[in-house]
Order: sequence, then structure tokens, then C-alpha cells
Amino acid sequence: MKDVVMANDNELPNKEYGNVATSNEAVVDARAPQMLERYINLPAIVNFTFIVLCSWEAFAVTFQFALYNGGPSSMIYGCILVGFGASFVACSLAELSSMDPSVGAQYRWSARFAPFAPRFFGLLQGWITIFAWIIAAAGPPAIISNIITSLAIFNYDGYSPKGWHTTLIMWGLIIVPFVFNLYFKQLLNVLETVGGIFHVLFFLVSIIVLAALARRSTNDYVWNTLTNDQSGWENKGVAWGLGLLTISFSVLGFDGALHMSDEVKKVETRVPRSMIIAAVSNSIMLFAFVLTVLYCIGDVTKVMSTPTALPLIEVFYEATGSKSATNFLVVMPALVLFGALFNAFASVSRLIWVFAKDQGLPFSRHFAYLHPTLRLPVNALILVGVISFLLSLIYIGSSTAFNAIISLQALGLAVSYVLPILFILIRKLGHGARPEYGPFSLGKWGIPCNILSLCYLFYIITWMPFPQFLPVTAQNMNYAGPLLGLVIVGSMLHYAISGRKHFQVPVARQYLREVDGRKDVVA
Repeated sequence: MKDVVMANDNELPNKEYGNVATSNEAVVDARAPQMLERYINLPAIVNFTFIVLCSWEAFAVTFQFALYNGGPSSMIYGCILVGFGASFVACSLAELSSMDPSVGAQYRWSARFAPFAPRFFGLLQGWITIFAWIIAAAGPPAIISNIITSLAIFNYDGYSPKGWHTTLIMWGLIIVPFVFNLYFKQLLNVLETVGGIFHVLFFLVSIIVLAALARRSTNDYVWNTLTNDQSGWENKGVAWGLGLLTISFSVLGFDGALHMSDEVKKVETRVPRSMIIAAVSNSIMLFAFVLTVLYCIGDVTKVMSTPTALPLIEVFYEATGSKSATNFLVVMPALVLFGALFNAFASVSRLIWVFAKDQGLPFSRHFAYLHPTLRLPVNALILVGVISFLLSLIYIGSSTAFNAIISLQALGLAVSYVLPILFILIRKLGHGARPEYGPFSLGKWGIPCNILSLCYLFYIITWMPFPQFLPVTAQNMNYAGPLLGLVIVGSMLHYAISGRKHFQVPVARQYLREVDGRKDVVA
């Protein structure tokens, strides 16, 4: 199977890529047995991205944060802002993915289009993106474990979950997708389609049940209520901005499809389509679900003070009056989130693998290993599992770990989109060689779309490191900003110590689209 042929940067004009590589050892031969197999069809990659976002499900089980900051105003109007903003970002990344479809995606584009120091920006971006996706892989187990313990409190009076209970549940949730990913290829095309059906079906069931049975809220509550007296943040603008965490977190992660690029047929068109379809459709579904929840929320005081730490349970219980129905309705989004965990493991393992191939990690030779029979980056997958196991341990000592993981995931993913969009915008504005577009291009709308993407990203990033409650204590502190700062400082130290010598920036020389001897024609 022939695929993308890679070359080091000193084989290409310096004006385009800069003098990055310094020796012939930098050449990456994509024809060696280090390549993945192209087997993912169009419905599978669309549903892969569709599920990895699972926007309405993510909001359904995390909207307690928005109840305390911003409330309905932040939810409903923030949903509109986030829907448009996420769609602009998805379009910008889609154009980049059509120019240069790559598992490395953000770090490869940052190096390729950087106005200077491509190796530095490539390495920095690689660390940020991997950090973001490792946290994203730890997110679904944290969310699902919160659902399980909340349902246990709901169903069994007197049950009080301990931190180690949550950790053990997370371990079980991590083991299943880890094992499943070893045999992911044989089942992916079918299971992604089934997951996409569940994503839509459960959405319809949820809004129909609430619309048919729940007590109605007033229009004034839904459209004119801004909550700024529950968390300690009294400034209305700050409270509204902090309420965006849940909404923006729900529509981040569509770049998961990018990191599967080496396994997607007709990649230059199918990956861009999948990201745009997933971002737009999930945004629409999210808005519809937010609107339904606000109109059917019932007794707001009881919802905000529920002992389960999951307001969705109280919303469904007030609507149905049945514990059995409530259990079923709450389990539905958990099942889709569990499917998203499978996809997150697949995506981040490929990202680690390709970054290690470019010697961007310590012990790169080990993590660049591709199993000869499974044709999967098994060592990279093991690394993701081990880190997820270790992250779950923080639940033993901190009851606020859930909020920390959610904030970290949202902040890391949002930051990972900034540099490639900024650098391609600089090229479009005439600073440096003009980019060569792929089959998908934004045309005259490219520059406005990139600018709006960056404005949106900078705005939501501003609020993500803020603590959700005042006064700030060691327990409720938002550690997302400091931890991301440590990753950035660590990547700079890595660059200064060894990365500037060893990290290689592969750049596509040409694309030979042949799969199993047949021409993989772009369509």
C-alpha cells in the first residue's frame, strides 16, 4: 500500500518551510511498515466525529456549572455564540486538513505555516495537542463515573460515594475501550453507524419526554434570566462568561477525525466534510436540547440543590415521576459518552504515535512502534491507558477533580486550534508564500472565517481558567490554566534541551492515493 511520502524540510525551498531538518536522518519513509491501513469509509468518519463531540449529551450531564454562573442567559445565548464559533473553527480546520491531511494535524500545520522557527512551533503545538487529547480521553470516564455515582445516590438512600469509588469505576471504564481498541478496525465502520443512530435517537426520546410531560417554565425565565448570585461572582459579564464553560466544552473535539487521517479513504474530502457536518449538526442539536431543558427544568431550586450532583436526574424525575424512567433516560447519554471514549482513545493513540515518529516525545522509538499484525500503535495506546489510570487517582484526594478535568479538556482543545489557524491566516494576508489549497477551500470566505474563529477562541479561552466559585480555596481552585502553563513551559524546556536537535518536522512531498492497489480518487 502506497501512501503519503514524507520528506524533511531541507529538501524543500527554505522560503516555504524554513531550514528545519539538519541531516538525512530526518527523512521519514512512509512506505516502510510504519503505515496504518486505510479502511474507514465516509459514514464511519462522519459518525466518528459526530459521536466524539456528543454535544447534547456532554451538556446534559455537566450543565450544573452553568446553573451557578450565567444560568439560562448564558446557556441559551451562549449556545448560539458557541454554535457559530465552533462552526467557524471547524471550517478553518477543514480547509487545513484538505491542504495537508495528516494525523499530526495541528502540530504539523503549525510547523509548516509558521512565519519563523517552524521546529519550535511544531514541537510546542505537538505537546499542547497531545496534552489536550489525553485529558479528553480522561474526560468521558470522569463524566460517566459521575453519572453512575449520582444514579446510585438517587436510587439508594444513605449511599455516600467515596473518592476511591469513583476511581475504581473510572478504571473499569478505561479498561473496556482500551481492549476494544485493539480490535477497533474490524468493527469500526458498523459500530460508528450504530453510535450515530443512538446519538440522534436518544436525543429525540429525551426532548419528546420532556416536552410532553414536564412543567413549563416561563418565557421570561428562559430568555431574560441571568444568574449572578450563586457562585460568588456578582459581576454579570463575568458570570455570563463563566457559564460558557459547559456550552463550549460540549462543542470541542471535532479535530478527533484529523488524527485518524491515515486510516480514512479519500481523506482530503471526507475528513473536512466530517468535521463541518459534526460541528454544525451537534450545535443545532445542542441548541434544541438546551431550549427544551430550560423550558422543562421544573423546580429550579430543587434542581440546583439536588444531592446527586447531576441536575439532569432531578429534571427527568420531576417530568416523569418515575425512578425507572429517570434511570433509563439518564443512562442514554451515558451510553453515547461511552462510545465517545472509544473514539477518543483511538484518536489520541494515533496522535502520540505520529508525534513519536517525528521524535517529539521522550522514548520516541518505543511509542513510534506499530504492531506488525494489528497494524495499530499499541504502545501509544498503552500510554493513554496508563495516564488515564493515573489521572483517575486524583479523585481519591479531591472532590473537585471532575470540574478540573472538564476545564482542562476545554482549555487544552481550544488552545490547540489557535496557532494553525493564526499561521494560515498570516499566509493568506500575504506574509510568506501563499498556501496551496486542497479540494476543499473556503475561497473568499477563508480570511473572514479564520478571523472569526480566532476571535471566538480567544474569547472562550479567556474564561476557561477562571475559578467557578468565590472565594477561591485549594478545593475549588481551577487548575486548568496553571497545568496548561506547565505543559507549555515543559515543552519549551524540551525544545531547549534536546527537541531542537532531534524533533523532525515532516512535510508532505506528494500524495500517492493508492489503497490496496486501487487509485483512491478524491471525490
